[in-house]
Amino acid sequence: MSPAALQSLLPQLILVFGATLILLAGAWLPGRRLWLYSGAVLAVLAALCAALLSPALTEVGGLYGTSLYARFCTVVWSLLVAATLLLSRRYADLHRFGGGEYTALLLFAGAGMSLLSAATSLIGLFLGLEAFTLVLYILIAFNRSDNRGAEAGLKYLVFGAVATGFLAFGIALIYTATGSFHIVEALGGLQSGGALRPLGMAGWAMLLVAIGFKISLVPFHLWTPDVYQGAPAPVSAILSTAAKGAVLAAFLPLLNVMGSGAAEVKLVISLLAIITMLVGTFAALPQTNLKRMLAYSSIVHMGYLLISLLVGGTDGGKALLFYLIVYSFATFGAFAVVTSLSSEQHELQDYAELRGLGYHCPRRAMALAAFLFSLAGIPPLAGFFAKFGLFRAALVHGYTGLAIIGIFASLVSVYYYLRPILVLFAQEESVTLAPNSGARGEYLLLAGCFAAVLVLGIYPGPLLDLVAVVLP
Repeated sequence: MSPAALQSLLPQLILVFGATLILLAGAWLPGRRLWLYSGAVLAVLAALCAALLSPALTEVGGLYGTSLYARFCTVVWSLLVAATLLLSRRYADLHRFGGGEYTALLLFAGAGMSLLSAATSLIGLFLGLEAFTLVLYILIAFNRSDNRGAEAGLKYLVFGAVATGFLAFGIALIYTATGSFHIVEALGGLQSGGALRPLGMAGWAMLLVAIGFKISLVPFHLWTPDVYQGAPAPVSAILSTAAKGAVLAAFLPLLNVMGSGAAEVKLVISLLAIITMLVGTFAALPQTNLKRMLAYSSIVHMGYLLISLLVGGTDGGKALLFYLIVYSFATFGAFAVVTSLSSEQHELQDYAELRGLGYHCPRRAMALAAFLFSLAGIPPLAGFFAKFGLFRAALVHGYTGLAIIGIFASLVSVYYYLRPILVLFAQEESVTLAPNSGARGEYLLLAGCFAAVLVLGIYPGPLLDLVAVVLP
């Protein structure tokens, strides 16, 4: 690899080599906090390199691009990895995680997400997706003392393996049809006479099944509630934000390449969006466990985001990136509250255990309420503006039916977001389990997420301008 190629991939190399060094050094020096903080510093360094350094090449090895869009995604995923490492400090101490292994795995996951968002080839897309998925198999079951974690890891492994098979088969069909792995030539060559060729249609069907598994679209979502509930809370945080965001960010250029000749694909995506929004919404209504409710919430939000993919172009891209960032702040914040309340024996997540918690932990309860209000789309929080922008783009571009279903699902969702908030501030004397007092780093992260959902709701202009600049 040439020096120019190495310089162009410097953010990913920092993550990969940093992870390798920490993994090796962690075997000799088991300082848990040292490696968590070192990993966070490396992730921030990778984000700074992606933001500030101009790459020497526009594409490396015909696999990965270095566009503004790819670098922007690298910044977002790297910062989420850094936040997850900081959030994990007390949690890792409580559960005696191996600091070197845990930190290295999260950095490897960050590198995989970055490569996935930068993929310009179907091979690069496959490698990036599998790089962070393989890491998540381990991270989900990392707490070896929790049987639910092992069960969650096994379920994610089985469903993930099936998705990998569909992805590989889809790529093989597309290559058979076009003779190219490069995304522009491969997907652009699938059309004939304004319609998809049969092999192209079969290839896209396989790709959609694989993507559906990865981002929990209905009917490929069955693993999601069990995995979110069983995984360590910080891992659930990154699983529900960066892991899904990276797949959606990689999906946007694929549809843009297809242009107006993707009518069949868009029809299938429309159907997936409808059943994902409706099934996810009604499945979330009876939930009495916060992590399971957040799992169904993430399913519904993936349905919303499919609408922005269908809209495409500048409006769809802006709606997608803005929504992804706002959703990430709110969801990460909600899982950060669960993390901060957890003790060595237990994570408080059933509504019965949260009853009256607002009187004992008012700041964290208020933060959790703000994050849930934002996910529900209550003004003036950022979630309202994100949903407004997304549904407005859908209406302007003729997706009226999808917008109406999305608005309906959003209105119904207020019920399942309000339920835990009411429980938090109900009957002080009913608290049965003492919550943990939390750590200073957890409070700082919660304050940052709270400020983000508030500020982006009141003053979204700068972020909207930024995402408009970086769009592919």
